[in-house]
Amino acid sequence: MKQKLRRVQEILALRQGWKDQATQIKHMRTWIIEAEHILAGEWVPAGETQTNQSTALRFDTWRANLTLQLTLPSTLSETERECLTHFLKTSESLRPRLIQCYDVKGLPRTKNDMEGSIRKLKTRYRRISGRKNWNAYLLRDGQCIAYYDWVAKTIPDDAELLLLLSRVDRHQWQQVRAQSRQSHGTRVKVYRFRHKRQEYLRHLEERWSDSFTQT
Repeated sequence: MKQKLRRVQEILALRQGWKDQATQIKHMRTWIIEAEHILAGEWVPAGETQTNQSTALRFDTWRANLTLQLTLPSTLSETERECLTHFLKTSESLRPRLIQCYDVKGLPRTKNDMEGSIRKLKTRYRRISGRKNWNAYLLRDGQCIAYYDWVAKTIPDDAELLLLLSRVDRHQWQQVRAQSRQSHGTRVKVYRFRHKRQEYLRHLEERWSDSFTQT
């Protein structure tokens, strides 16, 4: 019984030691929540549209109020002051990219949906192939993977797909195909240079030597 009591006392002592840290973390967490509140547009009245200008004004005013806290004595602990300084510096550097999406219709505020789609593509490939690494799949098919996935989910009927493809302008399709091949080729070159550098450089040397031999 005494041993259990002593253990409980030790746990309570540890909790008391963490109390100040937990309070500081809760206080600093409010900065993140306030930033999300502003960028998500939860303050915009019903019926009004959130714009870059209105968001920037509110975001800059909020940052100015936080900066003012650094000048006031004894309002923040040393840890909070250090973290707030870093937070303000980071938010200032990211500000130009944070407030650019509100005037463009259909442009998402975050890339969460895109990352979720990529995660689903990876999961589907791993289930089909049984492989954890999907680099070979990505290098072979490139961004066409996303097109395949969209078609499989949206247009399961082959006849409907053929009808949709028949309406595509030929010259527009050729232009998109050329852009896709160029983008895919660039990614393949970057991968080979990073992961198979000696083989890639040797291949370039052989092409360079062959070009001189032919001339």
